[in-house]
Amino acid sequence: MRMNLSTVFTRLYKWRLKHISSRNFVIILSVLTGLGGGLAAVLLRNIVHGIQHLLTHSAKIDKANLWYFIFPTIGILLTVAFRIYLNRNKLGRGIPNLLYIINKKSGLVPKDETYSHVATSGLTVGFGGSTGLEAPIVTTGAAIGSNLGRLFHVGYKKRTLLIGCGAAAAIGGIFGAPIAGVIFTLEVLLLELTIPAFIPLLISAVSGTLVSLVIDPNHQLFDFTLTEFFHYRETPFYILLGIICGLISVYFHRNIQFSRKLVERVNKQWGKAVFGGLLLGLLIFVLPPLYGEGYETIRTLLGGSSGDILDNSLFFNNYSNDWFILLIVVVLILVKVFATGFTISAGGNGGVFAPTMFTGALTGFGLSKFLNKLSFLPFELSEKNFVMVGMAGVAAGLMHAPLTCIFLIAEITGGYELIIPLMIVSALSFATIRYFEDHSHYHFEMAKKGQLHFHDKDKTVLTIMKMNKLIEREFTEVMVDGSLKDLVQAVTVSKRNIFPVIDEQRKFHGIVTLDDIRQIMFDSKKHETVMIKDILHRPGYQVTYDDTMEDVMKKFDSSGYWNLPVIDGEKYLGFLSKSKIFNQYRGLLKKESKEDAAIID
Repeated sequence: MRMNLSTVFTRLYKWRLKHISSRNFVIILSVLTGLGGGLAAVLLRNIVHGIQHLLTHSAKIDKANLWYFIFPTIGILLTVAFRIYLNRNKLGRGIPNLLYIINKKSGLVPKDETYSHVATSGLTVGFGGSTGLEAPIVTTGAAIGSNLGRLFHVGYKKRTLLIGCGAAAAIGGIFGAPIAGVIFTLEVLLLELTIPAFIPLLISAVSGTLVSLVIDPNHQLFDFTLTEFFHYRETPFYILLGIICGLISVYFHRNIQFSRKLVERVNKQWGKAVFGGLLLGLLIFVLPPLYGEGYETIRTLLGGSSGDILDNSLFFNNYSNDWFILLIVVVLILVKVFATGFTISAGGNGGVFAPTMFTGALTGFGLSKFLNKLSFLPFELSEKNFVMVGMAGVAAGLMHAPLTCIFLIAEITGGYELIIPLMIVSALSFATIRYFEDHSHYHFEMAKKGQLHFHDKDKTVLTIMKMNKLIEREFTEVMVDGSLKDLVQAVTVSKRNIFPVIDEQRKFHGIVTLDDIRQIMFDSKKHETVMIKDILHRPGYQVTYDDTMEDVMKKFDSSGYWNLPVIDGEKYLGFLSKSKIFNQYRGLLKKESKEDAAIID
């Protein structure tokens, strides 16, 4: 008799428990997660570049490409079709959704996110959507880690570690920067990890990077060799760049919200796709560097051919006019955020990492080029270095992740010659945006809803607790149109002193307690005359099924009750008991401690 797949995994799981220690098994899973994240990064990168090459390789650089107006809408429509017909509109939106899953869904990333982000972001960006691939590939890597953990029945703590492993592997695979991948996991995903947990994280990041290098050895995101080194005399200008990058981060954060709201005024999903796609297409037709991630423009600037950013545009004849190029650079900095917002709100899939690096690169180039053109300095600023450092500046500000951006650029450049200007610009950009915005772009929505509490162990444990496993249903129910006699009969069979009052549709009307009827329950003359509806009362506090456990504990504290009814709409479900919550809380806290120890041992 042929064994099914679940039986095989069950036997494999039992064998693992017997022969492989928990620590070693986590390391094995981290390697598998790293390999999966690296493969996904290579696959997505090649899908996007393949589509872009197919669509644009024959375009003449000295003429405007009218197809740029149409391509983004086609890509967004294909993405929306995938969401509706193949994904049933379940696809989450990038890293904010991943943070929500870690924080509120016990780190259980849906299985289809192991491939759906690759497909949808590939279509979006390949056809010109002005977003980045980093958020989709990070979510894909995280989904691989989460589902491997679920497959082998690991607990919440190890599952979130594997999510971090997938994210680190994805960043390592797409940028060739494993250290940045590890730091990204800590700064952006806000995972609470012990020192020994860094081992699987490092292994996964290296695995993802190696997979990318082995499969696609000739691919380099930026073919950049550092030839002009930092000199201390440039420090004041890097300080200025840091402050400007911080202000641009604020501008980016606020206007991406505005641009998304503009498109979301259209009610129907297909209408949003067409409206947002056409707005995006118009921007790309006028300013072709907005097409796709924007890394090609960065490579152009690093190559010293800034005039090439006018290729395929209406302004090609001005490719040798430095002042006109500076004007276009300023316009691109201001407009990129709208192109990104239109792409996402129209239904495209992508993130803001690449757009911020694009904007930062243009900021660094624009500032250094402008100062060099003024010719008031006794030396010339390195425009290439300012491009690289500017990339880190805006990204560090918007993501509130200065260390990630410092090490990312250091790894891309193959050394730490720019570490001082990177530290100056990233730190100042971060400090500047923190003056205006307390939370990063990724954490903004969760913070607004009061859901951001990753490093609070009490709240983390409450997040793991599930309402449906805590509801007590053994309370004896009585009907609202019943009499005292019916209530007395319920008392004789009940082990509890609270009686929920419902009707035939299970609508909750209130409760009657034993204290409410103690003085009349033995008076047989009142059994038929006293009706339940006349003696019930509605508790001052009740729990809805959608409440978080944090909300539930606040209601217990405010009410002073030990039992609260649980209502779904108007329907009665049962009661929550403070004592049962405390018992499960203590159990989960012990389990968390054991899982921490299991990662170490």
